[in-house]
Amino acid sequence: MKKLIFYSFVVLLAVGATSCKTKKTAYKNAFDRAKEKEVVAPEVNTNAAEQATQPNVTVTRSTNAQVAVRKEKITPVLAADASGLRKFSVVIGSFVNQTNANVLKDKMEKNGYKVIIAQNEKQMFRVIVSSFDTKEAAASERDSFKAKYAPDFQDIWLLERQE
Repeated sequence: MKKLIFYSFVVLLAVGATSCKTKKTAYKNAFDRAKEKEVVAPEVNTNAAEQATQPNVTVTRSTNAQVAVRKEKITPVLAADASGLRKFSVVIGSFVNQTNANVLKDKMEKNGYKVIIAQNEKQMFRVIVSSFDTKEAAASERDSFKAKYAPDFQDIWLLERQE
């Protein structure tokens, strides 16, 4: 009888240990699911009042592709990052939750990027990997980043900072 109880306990312990995931794994899975659901393209509205609240998007021709730029008034989350923020920025992620933005920032800093998190007027956190004075330089960096991290980060976009 004691052997049966002992073996039952061992089996229950083994099943319990293998069925529990670590917090880190659970958090990573939740982050991945949230990243899949992330929407960065602006919505199209027919109502003029609603259009006034949408971000400005302009499309111009580049040498080999169209360059879409979203105009927003943004402020860096950390005051120390203000000096690194230029007119045009390459945005790799947008989040409502700052924790998710920080996770992506940490990941990209491990890859050697000087990442800036900025917040717009609608309280969205923008994860910026590089910032430039010209649209062409920003578009070039965006294309290089896409090529380097393909197939990930194919939906990155350019942000024009408004004062």
